[in-house]
Amino acid sequence: MNEEVAMFFDDAKERMQGALNHLESELAKIRAGKASPSMLAGLNVDYYGVITPLNQVANVGTMDAKTIVIQPWEKAMIEPIEKEIRKANLGFNPVNNGEIIRIVVPALTEERRKTLMKQVKNEGEAAKIAVRNVRRDTNEELKKLQKDGLAEDEVKKAELDVQKITDEHIAKVDKILESKEKEVMSV
Repeated sequence: MNEEVAMFFDDAKERMQGALNHLESELAKIRAGKASPSMLAGLNVDYYGVITPLNQVANVGTMDAKTIVIQPWEKAMIEPIEKEIRKANLGFNPVNNGEIIRIVVPALTEERRKTLMKQVKNEGEAAKIAVRNVRRDTNEELKKLQKDGLAEDEVKKAELDVQKITDEHIAKVDKILESKEKEVMSV
C-alpha cells in the first residue's frame, strides 16, 4: 500500500474510533435505572464564584445499584451542590445529612424507557453518520490522489479497505446500541 494511502487509511480508522468513543460517552449520560457517577458528569457548581465541574469539588460514587453518593471536600459546598442537582432537572431528589448527599435513582417508567430508547437510537444514528462521513472524506482524498497519479487499482483496493473498516465500525456501533438497549429495557 502506498505510504500516502496508508496515512489516509490510519486517519480514517482513528476518526471512526473517535465516533465510537463519542457514542459511548454520550450513552453513559443516558440513565438506565442503575446508579452511575456519569449521570452527573456534566454538572457544574459555583465554587466561590468559579463555575467548576462537580467531580472537582466532591467525590462522586455509588453506594449500591440505586444510590449515588456525593461527598463534598468542603461542608460548605453541600448546599450549592444540592441546589445545582435540583436545578439540572435530572429527575433526582438529592438528600443531604450535613456531610454527604445521597441520590436514590428512581425506577424508570415504561414511557421514560421508550423516550430513552429514542435517544439511544438517535445517538447511534449520529455515530453511524459520522463513520460514513469519514468514509466519504477518505474516498474523496483517494480520488484526489488518483488524479495526482496514483494507480486506479490501488485506489480501488484502498476504497474496498475503507469500506471494510466502515462496516466493522458500523457493526461496533450496533453492538454498543444493542447493549445499551438491553440496559434501558431491563427492569
